[in-house]
Amino acid sequence: MTPPTLNHKARSVLSGAVLLCLSICSSYAGPIRVVTEELPPYNMTRDGQLTGMSTEVVQAVLKQVNVQASIQSMPWARAYDLALHDPDVLIYSITRTPEREHLFKWVGTIASSRWYIYSAASHPVSLLDLNDARDWQTATVNEDVGEQYLIGKQFVIGKQLQSSNRYELNYQKLQTGHVDLWISDELNADYLAREAGDEPERTLVQSLRVRELEEAGGFNMAFSAGTADATVQLFQDGLNAIRENGTYDAIARKWN
Repeated sequence: MTPPTLNHKARSVLSGAVLLCLSICSSYAGPIRVVTEELPPYNMTRDGQLTGMSTEVVQAVLKQVNVQASIQSMPWARAYDLALHDPDVLIYSITRTPEREHLFKWVGTIASSRWYIYSAASHPVSLLDLNDARDWQTATVNEDVGEQYLIGKQFVIGKQLQSSNRYELNYQKLQTGHVDLWISDELNADYLAREAGDEPERTLVQSLRVRELEEAGGFNMAFSAGTADATVQLFQDGLNAIRENGTYDAIARKWN
């Protein structure tokens, strides 16, 4: 006996169910690990809770895509190493440079940034270009984009660069004369000055703007290279969704 054939309506229902299943499966995100650093006001721990503009954006994306994941704050060099070598690691706030382009799978920009080489107002240093900075000691953070940028320009740790694991230490070193210069994002520098009880316009001098770092497009979310493309696409869609529904703008207004 010839088996009965499906009518047009039944075929349509079955086809829709298959497409729905494929859509759900293709957008599935397995367990992921989210890592960041203490980079106020973008990501920072306050009263035992991780907060900041970038953190709130990441949390909004996680909610949008219905993925449960805790966020761990740690020294940047450790977070960066985990994202370089382990699968299913989401890292933020990370600058997208040409050197890093092939190392990660990029989700998108979550905050703008402006970078400067600072000197202390009590000991201002005039810089016409980056080469002028070679005669001075500059504070950096281990493996962050400012340090990587200067190393790429042939600055040497231990000779022209003093590397540390905490941004606030660099502000302190600049103000106490242990270094002459400090490379930092502007909002981070201003925040740390105010946290120290200072007014940034009175204690910091923007000796040189580092436009090459700004051309990278700000701070980003990115996945480790070993993460499935479907997971990356899911988070890209989530970031686009919170931009379109107004959530991103509401977070940005809160922190700017």
